Amino acid sequence: MPIRGPRTLLIDLVNDFLPLNRRTHPPCVPALPGGHLQPRLQAAPVALAVRGLMAVLALGAHTLGHAQSGDGDEAPRPAVSLRSSGMLLETLPEDAKQQAPTFVSGERIEGQTDGITAVEGKAELRRHDTVIRADRLQLDQRTNEAQAKGNVLINRSGDRFEGPELKLNVDTFEGTFTQPTFNLLKNEGKGDASRVDFLGEDKAVAHDARYSTCPRTPGADWMPDWLVRATKIEFDNVAQTGTATNGALEFKGVPILGWPYFSFPLTDARKSGLLPPTLNIDNISGLEVTLPYYLNIAPNLDATLYPTLMSKRGVDLGAEVRYLQPTYAGLVRGAFLPSDPLRDANRWGYTAQHNQNLTGSRAAFGGSAGLYLNLNRVSDNDYWRDFPRATASLTTRLLASDAVYSWGQGPWSVSAGAYTWQTLQDVDAPIIPPYDRLPSVAVRYGRSDAQVANLSGVDWSVLTEYTRFQSVPGLTGQTNGDRALTVAEISRRFQAPGWFVKPRAQLHATQYSFDSALANGSRSASRVLPTLSLDSGLIFERDASYFGRGFTQTLEPRAFFTWTPYRDQRLLPNYDSAANDFNLASIYTENAFGGNDRISDTRAVTVGVSSRLLDPDTGAEVVRLGVAQRYLFRDQNVFLPNSTGLAGGDPINERLSDILLAARVQWSPRWLTDANVQYSPGNRESVRTTLSGRYTPSNFRVLSAAYRLQRGSSEQFDVGWQWPLSDLFGEPAGPEVRGRALGPGNWYSVGRINYSVPDRKVVDLVAGFEFDAGCWLGRIVLERLQRSNASANQRILFQLEFSGFSRLGSNPLKTLKDNVPRYQYLREEINPPSRFQQYD
Repeated sequence: MPIRGPRTLLIDLVNDFLPLNRRTHPPCVPALPGGHLQPRLQAAPVALAVRGLMAVLALGAHTLGHAQSGDGDEAPRPAVSLRSSGMLLETLPEDAKQQAPTFVSGERIEGQTDGITAVEGKAELRRHDTVIRADRLQLDQRTNEAQAKGNVLINRSGDRFEGPELKLNVDTFEGTFTQPTFNLLKNEGKGDASRVDFLGEDKAVAHDARYSTCPRTPGADWMPDWLVRATKIEFDNVAQTGTATNGALEFKGVPILGWPYFSFPLTDARKSGLLPPTLNIDNISGLEVTLPYYLNIAPNLDATLYPTLMSKRGVDLGAEVRYLQPTYAGLVRGAFLPSDPLRDANRWGYTAQHNQNLTGSRAAFGGSAGLYLNLNRVSDNDYWRDFPRATASLTTRLLASDAVYSWGQGPWSVSAGAYTWQTLQDVDAPIIPPYDRLPSVAVRYGRSDAQVANLSGVDWSVLTEYTRFQSVPGLTGQTNGDRALTVAEISRRFQAPGWFVKPRAQLHATQYSFDSALANGSRSASRVLPTLSLDSGLIFERDASYFGRGFTQTLEPRAFFTWTPYRDQRLLPNYDSAANDFNLASIYTENAFGGNDRISDTRAVTVGVSSRLLDPDTGAEVVRLGVAQRYLFRDQNVFLPNSTGLAGGDPINERLSDILLAARVQWSPRWLTDANVQYSPGNRESVRTTLSGRYTPSNFRVLSAAYRLQRGSSEQFDVGWQWPLSDLFGEPAGPEVRGRALGPGNWYSVGRINYSVPDRKVVDLVAGFEFDAGCWLGRIVLERLQRSNASANQRILFQLEFSGFSRLGSNPLKTLKDNVPRYQYLREEINPPSRFQQYD
């Protein structure tokens, strides 16, 4: 007999059977531990029971615990007390999923024991992460087969399918959906099909399907900006991929990529397969087309093959392998271009990097040990010029190859390595190659805060090192040789609130052995030099207020004294020494040179003062000002050899050094300014000036500018930016949403320009535009890199990025990230989506 009126059916999967004369409904549903609901049964005249199921009819707005009394007044529904679970789980454990109850509701319910339950009018079936809604819903309890017709909606784990008719087994999740539209949660994918076959909980096949991530417009004529059209699309939530058969990628209604069989990601997870081709136009190589293939060999091992067809030069065969283990990681990358018409030769290059933690192995000898490998080699001197973006080295003409073993335990540390260089020479701009170190072995013993002669807090160490220096004497102008050195030092810092004093003593002993005689006929040399220094400073603080804002202001005067006697070092070769950059850090050091072949006879005192404004609440530095100058008691007679390796240069006899001034102001998080000036009192002009500023009002808005002057050498302006054009030529764009850009329909200008004032030309340029259409992004970027004084490499990069699908074109993202200060990618997800976002 049908039961009319609002009803809810709770089907709890227990093996129970209630006789027809015991049909009941509960007055309330109290909570049990773990979030399960326990029905409490009382006698009632009308209810429905099904064998194998416990059925409970809740009378909705009608009286609970009393029989329905026609159309008369009814008592209000009593409150139901539920206990919170504490958190919402994306997935339930398998045993809990099997015990999860099934809820069925509708305006009209009919059922038979061990038969079919039919629900009409706002019919709904809900079980854990699955919801089915329809005008009419029918469930066969014997097979758990469900049939739904009329405005059918199925929501499983946030993936929604809507259509006219559904047949589904609710246990195995196998069935068919006729003419559905669908919305996928994880990548916001949308589409429609003539039929969708559900092949289990994690697989589905859409026939005559369309797929896109563009928003769905009301009506039946939905035509997104881009879509995949295929005779069949298979969705696999385990592999997290979609596979299209006889598919084509369309953009603005125009097919731009077709393939009999291709796959695409449903998430950001890795998968094997063809990657979208990349294209760019280069003034050296012509049109470049790369068709990469990705191999997801294992969770900790993958490879990418990227053959590149260059219209002017042939096919470049490139590949990269990456690996990751608990104790080691690395990559190998290489490329080979046979018979390059540009140079009429085979061209190749490779790089290999490996980091390994050897702690716990025999190689560690009880301590902590590590191995580092970095190998870089190319085929010829012109490789850097013809492949300007092929190497990861910061010095494109100096390619380092290193192999280093390190070990440490307590105060002991050991390193042994081989360090070599490949120098890419240019006839118009030759450079002196650095020396290879084959090998270099160092042993250090150091103690901190030790007890020495009844004095605690002493830091002392002894470093010994042996290095074999090797190069081509005809290029360096110096002989090869061996160098052994020992450096011993001891220091102690005395400090209290408001002051510190740190005396330090150092002894530097060096022994050389040369392959050929020096200018004085000797094949060996030695040098022993002591160095004394005393560093001291005061620290004053006070509360201050500027422009209505409170600060903690510091005043920090500092004095640094150093004394190193003179030793004639003009005959010694220079293997690894170079002048230190003159700045507010190096001015408070003992040696004017880096390395160990030159030790300056610095007998001087440095005096400086700095002041800072600190935010009293956060401790953040708002303003920093500093000035320092060095005074020489005697001339500095030790200098570096000239470019030919011979002694050259003049002693430094000016008693007062250049004045160093620095200022950094970040009054608000939006604004940052920085200034550094090296001023010569004798010439009354700045020797070196760097001025920079940055304005960052919000995400995806940044403007930076810098001016750099090296008097007599270079003078450059540098400007970088990322900015929505709507701020300049229309209504300002709104705030970003969930880490994404400012919304669809916005154009962005992005770039960086480096301009040389003496040459009156742009040296390096990266500039372009980005367009955010919501479900796709477009980029076009012009890149210009100066190769020499007379030539430059130029290329145009363009890219279409289909959100949640793939990127088509070249890869300007890395170019923008490497060159534009604080560039932000327009599609940075902060949190993964949750099924509860579409829990209805």
